[in-house]
Amino acid sequence: MHEYDVIVVGKGNAALCAALAAHDQGARVAVLEAANEDESGGNSRFAGGVMRFAYSTVDDLKRVTDITDEEVANSDFGTNTREEFLDKIYQLTSYRTDPDLSEILVNNSLDIMVWLRSKGARFIPNWGRQSAVVDGKRRFFGNMPIEVSGGGAGLVQFLDAAAKKAGIEVFYETRAINLIYDGATVSGVRVRQHGKAFDMTARSVVLACGGFEANPEMRARYLGPGWELAKVRGTRYNVGDGIQMALDIGAAPYGNWSGCHATGWDRYAPEFGDVNVGDQFQKHSYIFGLLINADGKRFVDEALDFHAFTYAKYGGEVLKQPGQFAWQVFDSKVTKLLRSEYRIKFVTKVSANTLEELATKLEGVNPEGFLKTVREYNAAVKKDVPFNHVIKDGKCTVGIEPPKSNWAQALDTPPYDAYATTCGITFTFGGLRIDKDSGQVLDSHQVPIPGLYCAGEMVGGLFYFNYPSGTGLVSGAVFGKLAGTAAGQHAKQ
Repeated sequence: MHEYDVIVVGKGNAALCAALAAHDQGARVAVLEAANEDESGGNSRFAGGVMRFAYSTVDDLKRVTDITDEEVANSDFGTNTREEFLDKIYQLTSYRTDPDLSEILVNNSLDIMVWLRSKGARFIPNWGRQSAVVDGKRRFFGNMPIEVSGGGAGLVQFLDAAAKKAGIEVFYETRAINLIYDGATVSGVRVRQHGKAFDMTARSVVLACGGFEANPEMRARYLGPGWELAKVRGTRYNVGDGIQMALDIGAAPYGNWSGCHATGWDRYAPEFGDVNVGDQFQKHSYIFGLLINADGKRFVDEALDFHAFTYAKYGGEVLKQPGQFAWQVFDSKVTKLLRSEYRIKFVTKVSANTLEELATKLEGVNPEGFLKTVREYNAAVKKDVPFNHVIKDGKCTVGIEPPKSNWAQALDTPPYDAYATTCGITFTFGGLRIDKDSGQVLDSHQVPIPGLYCAGEMVGGLFYFNYPSGTGLVSGAVFGKLAGTAAGQHAKQ
């Protein structure tokens, strides 16, 4: 007998939040996870764990984490007010974000952090990746001073423990095949477990099983030619099943279906994410160096903004380059500023004491083109502006294309280090249209489909073209709790 009040498909952050929220409404909940237990947790297992939420004061941060008086006195945590957060989402999505969904995300972001903490999640200041000591005081930059302890994997672990404590049943190696739908109401899912198919019934179903980022055919179909060649940063199980099941019964597609979150990723990383390495194949310090393609040329403004606001689109720019790769090149002046992922065991790196020697080591790169690019770049660096890595310092280039808007220093101090990168896709932006008040899935006529809800990557309409770092886990929790609460209430009516 597989009868429940609520079935949640997926077992990442959004799914677990939905399950816990439905349980809080008194519902009997089952969670279906396509992966085995060791690989479970969806893309959340691979997330870095930074959390972008609205806060105005240190008192807001104290609702989320324990900060000592000494830490407050010696730190500048900045702000990420509701207005600042919304402005950044609108700016990065070229004002295409759904205003209702983005308002829900931002307005509930602080409260969801408090709710996650009540479920056992532990948050800490983001000392390592988003701060630096300036004039004796630690300054946080990028409007994102808090991360979850243990990263995304830690968040899943905390939520797993909460689900176990609540008595929520989890079925591993159980893939949902299609929705049970009589033309009027969703009443469960048909699943396949260990080669056998059977039905599981429920009054409500929450789909929270990710986008289609691990499906090369769908990537090529929706994102465009070449995207089948991208590396997958996270789980191999997000192949678009949930989205397709919903579309098959008339759900409305919504959002930027030709868009995705994609970053610079080690060129020779494995096909899918490795839970033992996590997000460390990424390479996010490109803002302090040069991005060089096979022709030896630059192709983006590496320092348009902090990496948190460009990294999710620059992976796609790397994919467009000849051979789908780019080298990140640095000199010794910035070595100490490079993030921890540049010092892992599994990294594709070359070093040299001269630029001429380095040019011969950049696999696949035209050496003459590279040396010409560096000479022109060095000559274009504005010398009368001081370098300051904790602000957008305006130290730029003059007279070259593309420009470098900040943190531009001549590449002139050996030894030189270079790191080979390609495109790593994180998640797809296209998804389903939902009711803003309940997370209920809407059909093609924008009428709610009774019994069907969705959360996480499957929610369409939030992100277009780009993405502000740290928003994904918060968004998953906000819309997971929204959908789970409504699904639980519907099931208990």
